[in-house]
Amino acid sequence: MDNISISIFQPSARDQSPEARLSLLDLAADRASSAGSVLLICPELSLSGYDVGDKLVERTQPVTGEYSERVAEIAQLHDLAIVYGFPELENGTRFNTAAMIAADGRMLGYHRKIHLPPGFERSYFSAGTGVSVFEFAGWRVALLVCYDVEFPEAVRQAAMAGAELIIVPTALAREWHMIGDLIVPARAWENGVFLVYANWAGQEGETTYLGGSRIVGPDGITDAQAGAAEEILTVAIDKVRVTNARARLDYLGDLRRSQT
Repeated sequence: MDNISISIFQPSARDQSPEARLSLLDLAADRASSAGSVLLICPELSLSGYDVGDKLVERTQPVTGEYSERVAEIAQLHDLAIVYGFPELENGTRFNTAAMIAADGRMLGYHRKIHLPPGFERSYFSAGTGVSVFEFAGWRVALLVCYDVEFPEAVRQAAMAGAELIIVPTALAREWHMIGDLIVPARAWENGVFLVYANWAGQEGETTYLGGSRIVGPDGITDAQAGAAEEILTVAIDKVRVTNARARLDYLGDLRRSQT
């Protein structure tokens, strides 16, 4: 499908258990599906909370565990794919992970955050490696997490691997508004991709979130942007815009030629 509708769920931060967060996801998925969306994107660490201290340890699960099973049930119930975030544990190592479940409950792909910013994350998580691209509804999709998008190399790697839609769950604090305002549109423009940036709203721990979730087109134009409160944002995206953007300025093609 060249033209699809997608939604961002920008929740207000709450002191909730994963079970309560899954119930909130269920409600959001119902609203997104009713609006015609085939995909719902949640923020970074959506099932655990972000600035929640040692609860990150308590709420750690393997990539295929109770979280993935419950999200798969919600996806199937509402007939839409879901991107969610959680603290993942594999062989004693913890990662800040985003995963995508298809509408039929299959795990399409997941990404372990590569770049860990200064602060508490480095005490709880190890860095992931690499970027993968997978198929969804006829689109080539990649996942990144928050700080990853601030490194042009990570976004370029995804685009060079064929990504047309790059999804970035984030936990952006209010003082870093320039990331959403400047860097995210630039990354979309310079790679000719749709870029979905899904943030939190409200206050959690020491973090006051910006909100401002957005969907940016491959021409660098922000198609839709959330405010500072809880919101579900829904936009139709069309792959022809990717084709047109890359025909107008073929950054990816010119980069390949310059490297040969």
